[in-house]
Amino acid sequence: MIEQVLIFKFLKFCTVGLSGLVIDFGATWILKEKVKIYRYLANTCGFILAASSNYLLNRVWTFESQSKQIGAEYISFFAIALVGLGINNLVLWFLSDKMKYNFYLSKIFATGVVTLWNFGMNFVFTFAK
Repeated sequence: MIEQVLIFKFLKFCTVGLSGLVIDFGATWILKEKVKIYRYLANTCGFILAASSNYLLNRVWTFESQSKQIGAEYISFFAIALVGLGINNLVLWFLSDKMKYNFYLSKIFATGVVTLWNFGMNFVFTFAK
């Protein structure tokens, strides 16, 4: 039973993550390609916008949080996302700069790695009941 709940929450988390992916990739692409901002800064801006959107959707839908400590919850979620951003940029740098893979394919892989990190940490810390 617990495994089913965990799997269902993970699937909801991934669904929310898809909306974040659109926000992240969209903002990154606009800032990098159209505004000509340095790619890691563009990546960071996209990631922050997506993390904020994902917090709200995960709070309401995925984890159905009833906590009155919204500020503390957001700070926890965002702190985990910041560590995730570090992981994201490290994976992106390694695959894109060192291994010479396409930037956006590298970003897809980095996003998958960070999804596992973010779900696990938010399940255990931010939205633990």
